[in-house]
Amino acid sequence: MQYTRNMATGASNCDFAVLLVDARAGVLTQTRRHACIISLLGIRKLALAVNKMDLVDFDQACFDAIMEDFVSFAAPLGFDGITCIPVSALKGDNVLKPSPAMRWYHGPTLLGHLETVDVAQEETAEPFRFPVQWVNRPHLDFRGYAGTVASGSVGPGDEVVIHPSGKRVHIGRIVTADGDLAAAHRGDAVTLTFAEEVDVSRGDILATPEAAPAIADQIAARIVWFDEEPMLPGRTYAIKCGCQTTTATISSLKYKLNVDSLDHVAGKTLELNEVGACNLSTGKALVFDPYAENAETGSFIMIDRFTNATVAAGMIEFGLRRATNIQWQALSINKTARAGLKGQKPCVLWFTGLSGSGKSTIANMLEKRLHAIGRHTYVLDGDNIRHGLNKDLGFTDADRVENIRRVAETARLFVEAGLIVMVSFISPFRSERRMARDLFQEGEFVEVFVDTPLEVCEERDPKGLYRKARAGLISHFTGIDSDYEVPERPELSLKTSDISADALADVVLAELRRRHVV
Repeated sequence: MQYTRNMATGASNCDFAVLLVDARAGVLTQTRRHACIISLLGIRKLALAVNKMDLVDFDQACFDAIMEDFVSFAAPLGFDGITCIPVSALKGDNVLKPSPAMRWYHGPTLLGHLETVDVAQEETAEPFRFPVQWVNRPHLDFRGYAGTVASGSVGPGDEVVIHPSGKRVHIGRIVTADGDLAAAHRGDAVTLTFAEEVDVSRGDILATPEAAPAIADQIAARIVWFDEEPMLPGRTYAIKCGCQTTTATISSLKYKLNVDSLDHVAGKTLELNEVGACNLSTGKALVFDPYAENAETGSFIMIDRFTNATVAAGMIEFGLRRATNIQWQALSINKTARAGLKGQKPCVLWFTGLSGSGKSTIANMLEKRLHAIGRHTYVLDGDNIRHGLNKDLGFTDADRVENIRRVAETARLFVEAGLIVMVSFISPFRSERRMARDLFQEGEFVEVFVDTPLEVCEERDPKGLYRKARAGLISHFTGIDSDYEVPERPELSLKTSDISADALADVVLAELRRRHVV
């Protein structure tokens, strides 16, 4: 699949795509998937190049069948026009010149069509958008804000609004390497200066006062998943929208797109190359326009926070209305006051390890010691939580992620109440343990790795779970057919195969004393 962009306007709806099909294979699932992605990108003009016609003896019936199949499938996708061209790249048949082997075809050649296809866009008044890419401060006498105009135009003296702060300023100069400009238009890379002294950061967006972009920390979007590891709702990823960078979790997958039938199908995860409609929750509010209105400010990528691999690309549809209706309620009594009344520092001890490693045993013994010295505590145990709060969840990777997300949020509330919280969960994935850690302030999260080898856990097997898992009676069991990702830098590492659980509880208590928690 190839597509070209009209660089004069940069608009997605004036793009043109070429979709390549093997004449021997016809329209495949991959062909349909690419057509769906082209449509999602807002590309409305499409050329279907049916290649390798030489390998089907330049058969017109074969070409007609492929053309009919594709045009019928693509009818609901909203293309303005589909031009089907039979070609053979081997000797250039119908690529540059008409092919003598396909005299039955009377349409344009592929390159001829590319040169003549009309990708002009009707001129419309677009609101000004300028994402700040870099604060340009070469010396004390100059401060400018560099970036590329995403849409609209601006000139010296024009009033603009800085989002998300909402401050209003006037453009002073439009600076380039070749001198100042009288105006900057879409696609121009420039440095803007302001008549007023204000603070602007990378990622801020300058906009015309009459047409403000949307600002929300919960958005509806369509995404295309790139990674071999499936998308897991509740897992935290990095998100980059223009020059804005924050974290994001997919709070819900509304549906997946069946690229063969274009039906909306239910699902919990997205696999490699799948397309889905999702709700996302971001770590901080994003400034954006719907992708249909502005591709530059309405598109984003998602990044794995451990591997830095790009795992998805997305197109924002709209901000979720509830994101602007809900505000954090300030309370008179805070965490410090609650903890002070109890004579302790609140924190969470996050016990992680394989089933049977001794997490719950150590946490229970530690709570007894803390209770004996008058401290206020609570234990969140994996099995207990699954009897109530998380009784609707299973043990798939997606359910495990949601399991930890809920528990981490619950632990955060308990810490806000001033308690010392012990969380005893397998929590097999580093991403979710990092997500949990990020909910707490510096020093409040203590990761305790109960480091017990798998063979020792199997020997103990207090609930008989390993025997059932080995017999195939339990699926998605951590350590058997589901991975456990060992913590890289835990605050404490406890080896239960060498030291008793009773002694290890004393080790954890000593660490709490060292941290002045008790």
